[in-house]
Amino acid sequence: MSTHMWIRQIHRWLSMAFTLAVIANIVAMITQIQAVWIGFLALVPLIPLLATGLYLFARPYVSRSVNEAR
Repeated sequence: MSTHMWIRQIHRWLSMAFTLAVIANIVAMITQIQAVWIGFLALVPLIPLLATGLYLFARPYVSRSVNEAR
């Protein structure tokens, strides 16, 4: 499996973790639980999700410009 496919798979799993963290945050706000760590829970998968998303976004443009230079 290529590096691109691994990063794509990691991005998918991170997006599911981020979605669950946001749902937990919404439930905590509805039930008025005062826990700051629940608010920061979504940041844990969000940071690597941003990195993998930027890689997946830029990859076609970078590979296209490298192929045109050949």
